Amino acid sequence: MQKRSFNPSPHTGGSGGVLVRRRALLGSLVLVVLVAFAGLLAYVTRDGRESANPATAAAGSAAPSAPVTSASPGGRPKMAPGPPSTHDPIAFAKAAAVAFWSYDTRSSSQPELVASLHRWLTSEGQYVDADSVDRLVPSPVLWGRMADSGQFATATADEAHFPDRFTKALQADPGAITQAYVYAVTVSGKQSIAWNGAPAGGAEDRSATLAVQCRPDRPCALAGVLPAVAP
Repeated sequence: MQKRSFNPSPHTGGSGGVLVRRRALLGSLVLVVLVAFAGLLAYVTRDGRESANPATAAAGSAAPSAPVTSASPGGRPKMAPGPPSTHDPIAFAKAAAVAFWSYDTRSSSQPELVASLHRWLTSEGQYVDADSVDRLVPSPVLWGRMADSGQFATATADEAHFPDRFTKALQADPGAITQAYVYAVTVSGKQSIAWNGAPAGGAEDRSATLAVQCRPDRPCALAGVLPAVAP
């Protein structure tokens, strides 16, 4: 049986022009935030300690680290544990990407996946774009077809970094981050998809640029997902 890959892509419904305008507005808001705070360095406090030099913190956060994975020893995806409690936008973005790229149509419904991903979102309405997350999820109809073949996916996030343009923007205006504390992080990894009759499945490369909010007084949360990957 041929797989129906969960390859995140926009989908539209019949809710009319109001919904289209709302999505455009929310998407534009996230993009404005990202442009305004492009190149933001890693949050300078780690477990209550201050980094001596923001540039050093950024270099350290981009260094290779152990991959984040959803694969269990038996090959089935683990149940989504929810967002980690961290002040590190790099670590948060890697965990969020794994959550986006992992699913199991055998044990959860499409609305359950949507609700699970919404747990990662920031509660600050002026900075959140929930629609950008919803567009990563297959429509109910496609989900049903995937469930017919018992499709599921595990994922790994092997690398994450702040895009170059964002780093340069912060160097030009180091104080810009202090309004929204939104960081752009590009994550790269792999998604392994399997289905009935093909337990080995196949692996595909994945990448995404996430907007992560990490305020000093609370753990990181997701603001949104960019429509294009920022190198």
